[in-house]
Amino acid sequence: MSVAAETGVIGGIAAKFRTCPATGLKIDLAAEKLIKANAVVAIVFLAVGGVFGLLVALTRWPSVHLLSSDMFYLVLTAHGLDVLLVWIIFFEMAVLYFASAIILNCRLAAPRVAWLAFILMLVGAVLANVTVLQGESSVMFTSYVPLKASPNFYLSLILFAVGALLGCFVFLGTLVIAKDEKTYEGSIPLVTFGALTACIIAIFTLASGAVILIPTWLWSLGYISHIDTVMYKLVWWAMGHSSQQINMAAQVAIWYAIPAILMGAKPLSEKVSRLAFLMYIFFLQLASAHHMLVEPGLSSEWKVFNTSYAIYLAVLGSMIHGFSIPGAVEAAQRANGYTKGYFEWLRRAPWGNPAFAGMFLSLVMFGFLGGISGVVLGTEQINIMLHNTIYVPGHFHATVVAGTSLAFMALTFLVVPLIFQREIIWPRLAKWQPYLFGLGAAGISLFMMGAGTLGVARRHWDITFSDATLSFEYPPLAILMLSLNGLSGIMAAIGGGLFVVIIVASVLFGKKVDASNIVEALGPMPQKRVSEAVHKHGSASNFHLPGTYTLVAIFFLAFVVYYFVNWKYLSELWQLG
Repeated sequence: MSVAAETGVIGGIAAKFRTCPATGLKIDLAAEKLIKANAVVAIVFLAVGGVFGLLVALTRWPSVHLLSSDMFYLVLTAHGLDVLLVWIIFFEMAVLYFASAIILNCRLAAPRVAWLAFILMLVGAVLANVTVLQGESSVMFTSYVPLKASPNFYLSLILFAVGALLGCFVFLGTLVIAKDEKTYEGSIPLVTFGALTACIIAIFTLASGAVILIPTWLWSLGYISHIDTVMYKLVWWAMGHSSQQINMAAQVAIWYAIPAILMGAKPLSEKVSRLAFLMYIFFLQLASAHHMLVEPGLSSEWKVFNTSYAIYLAVLGSMIHGFSIPGAVEAAQRANGYTKGYFEWLRRAPWGNPAFAGMFLSLVMFGFLGGISGVVLGTEQINIMLHNTIYVPGHFHATVVAGTSLAFMALTFLVVPLIFQREIIWPRLAKWQPYLFGLGAAGISLFMMGAGTLGVARRHWDITFSDATLSFEYPPLAILMLSLNGLSGIMAAIGGGLFVVIIVASVLFGKKVDASNIVEALGPMPQKRVSEAVHKHGSASNFHLPGTYTLVAIFFLAFVVYYFVNWKYLSELWQLG
C-alpha cells in the first residue's frame, strides 16, 4: 500500500495518505493512528467494564449473591462509568474521525489537538477507575447529591468530557477542511451526516456536564455549601441521558454504513433519512424527561410536553431509520437477484459475516426491546409504576448493550482489515460472537424488565432482604428472572470476552491485508463490489419491499400489544372505581 505526501499542511506538518485497495479511499495516516488508539483503549475499557458487569449480575442472582454490599455498589459504579461512558465515547471518537477524514478523503484537522483530546480522555478514565476502586466514591453512575464522592471522581469526569469536546471540535474542523478542499461533491454522505448529528448532541451533552459537574466538584472540595437536588438531577440527566443519544446517532450511522460496505445498499430516500437525524437533534434529548417524571419539583406541563408530544417526534425519527435500513438491505439484495418470496433476501444475507450479523441483531434488538420499552417508560402514567425498578436498567441494557455495543463490535470487524490492515483470525469463532453476545444482552434486558414489572427495586444489593428486621418477599417468579439474568450475564460476558480476544489477537497476529486479499478480509459478502458503496449516496429507487413491510407490521403489532399490556398492569396496581 503506497503512502504519498500531501501538499496540504496542518500546523507545519504535511499530511500523508495511503490508498485503501478495497474502497479506493485516501486514508490520512494521522487519522488512522488516532482511530487505532481510540479503538484500542475503548476495547480495553469494554473488557474492564464487562468484568464489573458480570460481578454485578452474579450478585443480583440470589442463589450466588457474590459481592458484599460495599463491594456491590463500588463495582456497580465502576461498571456504569466504564461501559456507559468510557468504552462508548472512546469508540465514538474513532467513529467521528473515520466518518470525517476517511470517508471524505481529506486530512484530519489539528491532529495534535486530537491527541491532546485522547490524552485527557485517557487520564480522566484511568483517574475515574482508580478513584472508584479506592472505595470512597461508590455513588453509582448518576452520582446524585447529597451523595458525595471524592473530588477526584468529579475531576476525572471533567477531564474526560473536555477531551471528548476537543475531539468533537476536531471532527467539525475536518468537515470544514473537506468542504474547502472539495474532497467530496454535493452534501456530505449520510454516514457522515449521522456522525455530525452525534457530534452536535455530544456538544450539548458535554456542555450540560460542565454546567453541573464543575459546581459539584467545587462542592466536594468544600467551596460551595449546597447543591439543589432537583436542579442537579435535571441538569445531570441532560448529560446522562443525552450521552446515550450520542450513541443512538452513531449506531444508526453504523447501521447505514455496514450494509453499504458489504452489499452496496443505499438508503431508500436520503432526504427522509437526513430529516430523521434532524429530529434527533431537535427532540431526542427531551427523552431524558422520563427519569424525572416522579419529581415533585417539576411542573406537570413540562413533563407532559416532553414525554407526550416532543418525544414522539424523536421516536418517529427512529422509526424512519428502522424502516429505511432493512428496506435498503432488501432493495440491494433483490437487485442482486434474491427475489423469491418475502424473505429470500433476508435468508441469503451474509449472516456468517460478524459485521452484518452484529449490525442486524443490533437493529432488531434495539427496536423491539429498547425502543418499545423506552416509549413505555416515557408514558407518565406507566412510568410511575416502573421508574424506580430494575426495569430501567433492563431498558438501557437493550439500548446501550444489545444496541450500541453490538453495533460498535460489528463495525470493529470491518475496522480491523480496513484500518489496522489485518485479517480477522479464528473466523468461525468470530462468526458466532455476535449471536453469543447479542442473545446474552437480550436476556439481560428481558429478564431485568420482567423482574422490574414484578416490582423488583433498582440498585438493590439483596432482593431477598436476608438481613432485614422486617421480612419481605418478592414473587418467586422475580427470583427466577434474576437467576436467568445471571445466566444471561455469563453468556454476554463470554461473548464480550470472545470479541476482545479475537480483535486483540487479530491486530497482533492477523495476516497482513493487501490489495490481493482485502475484499476477502472483510468477510462473506453477497457481492464483491464495495468500492463505491462507502461514500456515494442516492435513492435505492426500489419500494417493492414486501419483506420490510412485513417486519415493520410485526414491530407495530408488538408495540401496540406490549403498550396496552402495561396499561393493564397499571390498572391492576392503581384501581379506580
